Amino acid sequence: MRVQVLVDNRNSWIIPYACELVSELINRGHRSTLVHEHTEVGEGDILCLLSCEKVFRNLHLNTYNLVVHESDLPKGKGWSPVTWKVLEGENEIPVTLFEATDSIDSGAIYRQAVMKLDGHELLPEIKHQQGKITQQLILDFVDAYPNNGSVQQTGESTYYSKRTTDDSQLDIHKSIAEQFNLLRVCDNSRYPAFFILNGRKYIIKIEKA
Repeated sequence: MRVQVLVDNRNSWIIPYACELVSELINRGHRSTLVHEHTEVGEGDILCLLSCEKVFRNLHLNTYNLVVHESDLPKGKGWSPVTWKVLEGENEIPVTLFEATDSIDSGAIYRQAVMKLDGHELLPEIKHQQGKITQQLILDFVDAYPNNGSVQQTGESTYYSKRTTDDSQLDIHKSIAEQFNLLRVCDNSRYPAFFILNGRKYIIKIEKA
């Protein structure tokens, strides 16, 4: 089969996992490529849309258009579901493989897995689990092709909002323990934790000893 993987942000955290996925698909005998521009996507059997920042419109080009979203859809649609779940204190996060449609995060569901955390993982460890589960869901789908059943989403939709760098602000009146989950999901380079005291901004970076 021709299996294309689209990641439209060349600096995305998922790039290494997308490259591994393409290599594994090739090892399994498929014609697989990684593309970064929407205009580079051609006709094929399966298109995997991974961490895309723009809406891909040409869904007619491929038989299946797969998206991975870390929530129990239709709950938790929208932005950064893993981050929001960690902030809510969740350690078991559903991961859903579903069909892309013109309506965001609303397509039929093919399969699900669960990302299990222990509560100590920092962002790189969380992203590693996320990347590996993404790979496995897609590989399982490809291996089962064309025998992939689907179910429509049911229930009430809920939505997560887009996070900004301001969401990494710590409250100087709260303890580290109270804000540890926020520290866990901050990116030391792109959106580090910070606090403001006496009119000055201070950056805090976290790593395991």
